[in-house]
Amino acid sequence: MPTTESADNDQLFVLTAVLLTPAQFPSVLGDDYPEVCAGLGLEPYAEGYGLVLGQDGDGARWTVATEDVSLVACAIAAWDCGMEYDLSPQESSIVGALPGWPLALAVAAPGVPSPHDPEPEEGDPAPLTPPDAEAWGPAQRRLGADEIAMQWAVWREQVDGDDGFAEPGDEAHQGVRRVLAEARAYVTDPPPPGRVRSSFAAGEARTLRVDGPGWSMVARTDDIAFVLLDEEPGEVHPVGRGPELPGLLSSLDELAVRPV
Repeated sequence: MPTTESADNDQLFVLTAVLLTPAQFPSVLGDDYPEVCAGLGLEPYAEGYGLVLGQDGDGARWTVATEDVSLVACAIAAWDCGMEYDLSPQESSIVGALPGWPLALAVAAPGVPSPHDPEPEEGDPAPLTPPDAEAWGPAQRRLGADEIAMQWAVWREQVDGDDGFAEPGDEAHQGVRRVLAEARAYVTDPPPPGRVRSSFAAGEARTLRVDGPGWSMVARTDDIAFVLLDEEPGEVHPVGRGPELPGLLSSLDELAVRPV
């Protein structure tokens, strides 16, 4: 977690920051990059944004959107290494200051009042609030897919042989069949940016994250896939490679956006 710094002349005490680009964005906020941008009232520019979350001198929550993606990326990398980094976007790079936080934070700036939404002024947008991830739904489904991607080895070990796989032709897994069909359609009709993302994995493999209406899929290009569905709370369906999955994953990886 970053140390608290003063980000600009308005004394925003920075608590954390996240990237908002087609290849990297908080999955909990939406299935794709344009959807997340729309929820924040931002234009879905291809270059993306950095989101800086903090408190002002009165303790109010604010989210500052900056076009200086490189600065935010450097700050996040430094904080991940346990280093201090003064994240101070230039005023000219700031797109807007949005009241509230889109993500839940368990930290607060020292020496200022407890986090609270700022007093609204006429014409101000409603304060940003985190999605409800307590009950099963799109937000929790996407968070579940995030967890599988981060803990791939743990989840992979739970699949014993071929017994636990949902096969594409199995009538008992119509939801899985639908997901694979919709993912296959992405190959010929590319979806909005961010619905198919590719990141590094062990060896020469890639980790794929694919989302669609009511579903998420996490896969390794050299291995299997896991599917989560809105209509099946808490269920995770492993999908074996079989004759079709390798080609589908390869095709999805070719159209996926990747972190720079």
